Amino acid sequence: MEHALSPATLTGLRRPRPYPAVSVLTPTHRREPDNAQDRVRLRNVVAEAKRQLEADPAVPRERRMDVTRHLDQAVTEVDLAHAEEGLVIYAAPGEHHVWSLPRPVPERVVLSDTFLTRNLVSAQAAERSFWVLSLSADRATLWNGGTDRVSEARTGEFPLARSRDNFDAERQERIGDLPSTFRDEDTRHFLRAADTAMSAVLRDDERTLYVTGEPAALSALDEVGGVTREAVHLPHGGLAHGTPETVWQAVRPLVAAEALRSTDTVARALESARGHRAFAAGVDELWQSAREGRVRLLAVEENYRVTVRDDDGDHLIPAVSGDLDAREDIVDEIVEQCLETGADVRFVPDGALGEAEGMAGVLRY
Repeated sequence: MEHALSPATLTGLRRPRPYPAVSVLTPTHRREPDNAQDRVRLRNVVAEAKRQLEADPAVPRERRMDVTRHLDQAVTEVDLAHAEEGLVIYAAPGEHHVWSLPRPVPERVVLSDTFLTRNLVSAQAAERSFWVLSLSADRATLWNGGTDRVSEARTGEFPLARSRDNFDAERQERIGDLPSTFRDEDTRHFLRAADTAMSAVLRDDERTLYVTGEPAALSALDEVGGVTREAVHLPHGGLAHGTPETVWQAVRPLVAAEALRSTDTVARALESARGHRAFAAGVDELWQSAREGRVRLLAVEENYRVTVRDDDGDHLIPAVSGDLDAREDIVDEIVEQCLETGADVRFVPDGALGEAEGMAGVLRY
C-alpha cells in the first residue's frame, strides 16, 4: 500500500491504458469505532467494480478475468490497520496499484481508459511533502515526510552506508573524536556522495529539504556540499540510525514553522488581491476561474469539503451527498485543474480563510 506520490509516479498513473482502467475509491478511518465499517465497505465497492466489469459488453472475457485478478491482488495488499482517510485502488490489464490517502474520498467506481487521479493529486498537494536527509560518518538515511509523519525512503541510492577497518562512528561519538572524523578525507568523500545522490532525488521530486547531523557533519557539508548546503540544517545527531518517530519529533518544530510562514504568505497574497480586484472565493467562482486557467494561487482549508451539482447552466449549486448528479469531490477537481494550469496550490488550517467559504484564490487576470 503506497503513501508517497512522486511527480514521475503520478505521470505514469495518468497515462492512457487499454480499456478498462478501473478506479475504485472508498473512505477509510484511522480509529475505532469508525474503522469497523471499512472492511465491509471495501468488499462492497470492489464487488460493484466486478459487477460493472461483468456487465460491460466492451470488455472481452479474457481481459475481464485479468483485471478482476488484479483487483483481488490489490485487496490483499490493503492494510486497513494502518488506514488513513481514503483508499484508492487502480486495476488495469497487467497491473494494479493501491494508495492510502490522508484526505477523504467519495465512494466511487469508474471504468475508463485512464485512472481517476484527481483525489490522488489533491492529497499530494495537501500533504506538504518534504525530505529529511540524516547524516552520520557511516550512513546517510533519507526520510520521506508528510503532514504528520516521516518514513524511510529507499529511493535512488539511499540509504548510503560505508565501512572500513577499525571504524566505529558510535564509539567516536562517545569519546568526542567525531570532529576529526568529519575532517577525514574518506568521510568528506562520503558526504559528497550523499550530496550527489540527494541532488538526483531532488531532480525527480523537488521538495523542501532538511538535513540533520552532528554540528561537525553539517560544518563539513557546508564545505563540500551542493544542494545539501542550501538546505535547512538541523544540528541533531543519531538520526541516520534513528526511528521514524524520533526523526519526526526532531523536525516537527521546523515543519510547523514553515507551515505558519506559508499560511502568512497566503494571507498577504489574498489581501493584496482584494485591493487589485484579482480575488476570487467560493466553489462556484473558483470552478469557473480554474476551467479558464485564470487562477494563479489557490488556497484551500485543510478539511474543506462540499457537495454540489450543476444547475443546468454555468454554475454550481449545493447538493446532498448521494444525489444522482452530485459532485462530492468538487474541491479535488478544482485543485487538480489549477495544478494542471500552473497555479500554486496551498492548503491552510481550517478557519484561516475567514469568510471565503473554505476556498479562495488570486487570479491572473
